[in-house]
Amino acid sequence: MIPLLGTLALASGLAASAAGAAAWLRRPSGRGPALAAAGVLCSAVAAFLLLEWALITRDFSVAFVAEHGGRDVPLYYTVTGLWSAMEGSLLLWLVMLCGHAFAASRRLPATQDRPVTMGVIMIVCGCFFALTLFAANPFEAVPPPADGPGPDPLLRSHPLMGLHPPLLYLGYTGFCVPFAHGLAALVTGRAGREAAEVMRRWTLAAWVPLTAGVVLGAWWSYGVLGWGGYWEWDPVENASIIPWFTATALLHALMVRRRRGSLRAWTVTLAVATFLLVLTGTFLTRSGVVASVHSFTRSAVGPVLLGVLVAVLVAACGLLVWGWDRLADGPQRRPDRLPPLSRETFLLAAGVLLVALAFTVLLGTLFPLLVQAVGGERVSVGPPYYDRMTAPLALALLTAMAVAPLTGWRGPGARAVARRLAGPAAFAAAVVAALGFLADEPPVPLVSSGTAAFALAAVAVRLAGSVRHRGAAALLRAGGRRRLGGLLAHAGVALAAVAVTASAAHATTLQTRLRVGQTAQAAGYTVRLDGVERERAGDEMSVAARVTVLRDGRAIDVLRPSLVFYPSAGGSAVARPAVRTRLLTDLYLAVPEVDQEADEVVLRLAVNPLMALLWGAGTTVALGGLIALTAGPARPGPSGRRGTARGRTAGGRTAGERIEEPVG
Repeated sequence: MIPLLGTLALASGLAASAAGAAAWLRRPSGRGPALAAAGVLCSAVAAFLLLEWALITRDFSVAFVAEHGGRDVPLYYTVTGLWSAMEGSLLLWLVMLCGHAFAASRRLPATQDRPVTMGVIMIVCGCFFALTLFAANPFEAVPPPADGPGPDPLLRSHPLMGLHPPLLYLGYTGFCVPFAHGLAALVTGRAGREAAEVMRRWTLAAWVPLTAGVVLGAWWSYGVLGWGGYWEWDPVENASIIPWFTATALLHALMVRRRRGSLRAWTVTLAVATFLLVLTGTFLTRSGVVASVHSFTRSAVGPVLLGVLVAVLVAACGLLVWGWDRLADGPQRRPDRLPPLSRETFLLAAGVLLVALAFTVLLGTLFPLLVQAVGGERVSVGPPYYDRMTAPLALALLTAMAVAPLTGWRGPGARAVARRLAGPAAFAAAVVAALGFLADEPPVPLVSSGTAAFALAAVAVRLAGSVRHRGAAALLRAGGRRRLGGLLAHAGVALAAVAVTASAAHATTLQTRLRVGQTAQAAGYTVRLDGVERERAGDEMSVAARVTVLRDGRAIDVLRPSLVFYPSAGGSAVARPAVRTRLLTDLYLAVPEVDQEADEVVLRLAVNPLMALLWGAGTTVALGGLIALTAGPARPGPSGRRGTARGRTAGGRTAGERIEEPVG
């Protein structure tokens, strides 16, 4: 029964998407479009719940359950097992996408571009319903086996499996709304400040969960894969960070467009490019063309997804060419001229640098595929390429990020900008001097730390100025929350730069073979193997190394890194590291290999500085975006511009000049 009902739910969702697209484009004022949006969501939710029920009840007559379910799998990992494989993950994607479609049908303002926006969204929903129904249907009926293998072992060894993929998908699918809104702007020519505010809210609503998902993904990699790091420039990791770069550039560009009315074509291009990059990442993840612990196996979905991507790319580029002039020119529209030393100029520079970062990572990700497609030769692009190419761009971005909030919208002049930057520059110089003379830092970490210090000091100066001119209570009001959220996000990025620099430059790693009673030393720690413990619980078997951690000859902790086996799933064992986290340093232990007969293990030990700061910085970035999102839309001032209640000085600058939030 479930195979039939699930397939009918997918088919009804496809029909509702087609009917909804036609209704929104032909008769948007009736009840039909809204009902179609509700029907699309109900169909997706029904299919999702049916598959979850099949997993929970161990209905092995459903193909997905037979291939990825198991009788001994704990309930939590049974539920999260739905998105542990390609067919179920597409279903989760579909639910998120249809949820955004329904929300957009109710929340988008009733303007002339709303029908086109909703029509595009419904077409995208229809494409993914068709993809799931015809190329990756999880509801196919099969002869039921006695038991299933359970989810992939890597995906049931950490509780973040319940948060990381849903947050990523919530962010990915959310960018469909700005994408559709951008295409609607090309069709209707409506790209004013009000349209920018709508696009900003929807972009920020997708950017926040994507940010959280990227951070949790790095944490998952750190806590599950057992290699001691958190970001290896894996192709699927890259697929999540590339649209994050362009979406962040879009938020900054929308600030300028909302405030000054400029950069209309740039914002539309970024909105379209972000969702195209999401589709590109979806293709890389689900086509099997890249080798990754995160990717799914090769299947029929790959060619279909590639076809969808090419079709969307051609249509979007055609609309961009056709509608570019109506965005760039027209009556009552000022040309996109930016004062050289103004906030809009530095925000544009930050956006260009973010796009350059996205292109650099995309090139490194796709280059091996292009070489193999053209010449048949297998090549790889590793971390040295990404580290060498992205580091200068990241440093320049940190600088632009620091300078932008301390400049004015109309360009206060070189002397005023220099005066505002003097304090942060002095603080950065002091940090560089201290690290250079006291800690003997190498040049690259020294420059990175100084730039991050400059950015942090600039955020502090801007926040202090805002409190001084408006009072601390103003940060709780709508405009203040937007400002506070942006500054928090910038502070989080700067803190993350400090943590990444420290962990890259000062991490200590060691891999050694130990017998019971033997010790190893690294970075002031001594670890002693005291025993090898074996345990079985349900379908999980584990072999743990009991390790005593000593410092200055005194035992300070006992850690149990382990190898976990799932006999029903087959495949290799999964490392389950043990991490001793403190404010300044992590002690990271993993066991890649165990000789049970000789009570001997291969122990991988890493001492990673400032990892707690890295996770806190990522949380701060996401929290800043969330605070800015809760502020709601900006209200125009009496003149129709977003301004301040204070008067203007003789020089034409607003006293206590309004500081808009840097994340857009």
